[in-house]
Amino acid sequence: MQASNAGSSGSSPGGGLQATGLRRLRNHHPVQVIAVTSGKGGVGKTTTSVNLAVAMALDGRRVMLLDGDLGLANVDVMLGLQPTYNLSHVLEGTCSLDDTLLEGPAGIMVVPASSGKRNMAELSGAEHAGLVRAFSDLHSPLDTLIVDTAAGIADSVITFSQASQEVIVVVTNDPQSLTDAYALIKVLTRDHGLKRVHVLTNQTHSPHEAREIFENLRRVSERFLDVTLNNMGTVPHDEWLKRAVRRQRAVVEAYPSSPAAQAYRQLAKRAAGWALPEGARGNLEFFVERLVRQGRPAAMEVPA
Repeated sequence: MQASNAGSSGSSPGGGLQATGLRRLRNHHPVQVIAVTSGKGGVGKTTTSVNLAVAMALDGRRVMLLDGDLGLANVDVMLGLQPTYNLSHVLEGTCSLDDTLLEGPAGIMVVPASSGKRNMAELSGAEHAGLVRAFSDLHSPLDTLIVDTAAGIADSVITFSQASQEVIVVVTNDPQSLTDAYALIKVLTRDHGLKRVHVLTNQTHSPHEAREIFENLRRVSERFLDVTLNNMGTVPHDEWLKRAVRRQRAVVEAYPSSPAAQAYRQLAKRAAGWALPEGARGNLEFFVERLVRQGRPAAMEVPA
C-alpha cells in the first residue's frame, strides 16, 4: 500500500532552502542511521536490510528503509511493492519524500531507489539541495533509518556509509566475499576515517564456521588497519529464508520461528542497543549534512 501522493514539492530548491531545511531538522528527535553494505553482491545484503528493518519494527520501532542502490534498486521487488514515485522523482522536485513512501510489512516505510544515477557524486547542485529539503520536509515520525547500499566500493557506497552512524558489512564463507569485504573496510577506514565496523556472517552452516569467518576477517583487518570489527553474529543457511524470498516476504514476518528469523531478531535487538556516537547529534540533520558533504563536488558548499 502506497502512502498518499499529496501534491508536488515544486521546482528544485536553491541554497537558501538548504540552510532553512537543515535548521528545521534540528527540531527532530534523535534518529538512528544504519548502513548495510557488502564487498560483493549475492551475499544477502538486501535480505539483511529488509529483515533487520522489519524485525526492528516488530519490536515497536518506527523504521524507514531507504534503497540506496542507485544502480540496481531491488528492495521494492523483494517485498512485492509497486512504487509510483522513487528517489529520482524527489531529486527532480516532482514530489516530496513522503510521496514516495511505501508501506511494508510491520508498518516499515520504504523509499524506493532511482536507477538513473549510479553514485552520489553524479548529482547536480540542485539535486543535492533537493535531497536536503526532502529529508527536512519529512513528516513521518522516525526512530531508525536503514540504508541498503549497493555492493562494492562505488562512490555511493562510501557516501552512504560515511553519512550513517553505524555500518554493517555482510560476508559469507566465500574467498571473494572476504577479499572484497576487506577491500571495502580498508577504503572506509584508511581513506574516510571510520573506526568501527559491524560484521554479520551470512549463510553459515555452524557456529564454528561463523566464528572462523569473522576471525579471519578480524585478524587481517586489525593487523593492517586502524579499525575495530564488532561481531554481529550470524544468519544460518535456512531453507525457510529461501522460501520467504521466493514469496517476496520478510522471513521474520512470514516464518517467525525459523532459524533465520530468530537470528535477524537478535541482530535487531543488538542494533537497537547501540548508543549514538559521542558528540553526534543523532538526528536526520546528522545524516543529511554528511550525505551532502560527502557526495557533492569539492567546490560546492552548503550554506550555514
